[in-house]
Amino acid sequence: MEEINNVDVTPCTESDYLKPLRVHYNQNGTKKSWDFMRTHDSVSVLIFNTSSHCFVLVKQFRPAVYMCEWERTKTQPPQSPENTEEGVSEATEPAAAESQEGPSAVEGEGSSERPPASAGVTYELCAGLVDKPNLSLEEIARQEVLEECGYDVPASKLKRITSYRSGVGVTGAKQTMFYAEVSDDNCVSAGGGEPREGELIEVVKVPLHEAMTFAYDERIPKTMGIIFSFIWFHNNMSPKYKISTNV
Repeated sequence: MEEINNVDVTPCTESDYLKPLRVHYNQNGTKKSWDFMRTHDSVSVLIFNTSSHCFVLVKQFRPAVYMCEWERTKTQPPQSPENTEEGVSEATEPAAAESQEGPSAVEGEGSSERPPASAGVTYELCAGLVDKPNLSLEEIARQEVLEECGYDVPASKLKRITSYRSGVGVTGAKQTMFYAEVSDDNCVSAGGGEPREGELIEVVKVPLHEAMTFAYDERIPKTMGIIFSFIWFHNNMSPKYKISTNV
């Protein structure tokens, strides 16, 4: 992934994606208040390549994850090399095979040493925001699969798995998950996201027989969507392919 530098944290006073709000209400006679974010709903897609029997995921740098890791390291005492967890770099997928950058600091944070860029890299399902009111969820999901992973799949071929609330304590937004079967014949580009939107996405393939090992390996940073969708596939689709998913 790209090198991360010149990090500067500032207040967010205006955003096209998030709006912080506070709601006041009475619950069973008790006055309460709650801070939350208004944001877009989203779609995600579990992609299975039937030519190579592998799942197609994306890997990208997430600033929110990176900053959480930064804050976490600032609250912990320094560790000696022999006590530092080395797991991620030895994971099934080389999630931390990034260059280790030297120390730097956020403006106003003194000499706090920043983590390497790999601390903010996560594995995810292909996904996107529901921000095009003229398109169906299936059509939005289709566009995301094409842009991020390079597969051209008709919207009619997308199978709806389920929808659920994500971030219930902060956003309460709804995500709708789809399943798409693709083959090498559907691959029309390398994917990687939309450069005009600043996306830097790496396409990753996880073999079916390694899927559940990948899902439960805590050393591999990933979203809950991957774990849930892999379990869904094991319960609903793997008998069709007669291949063990190593549960």
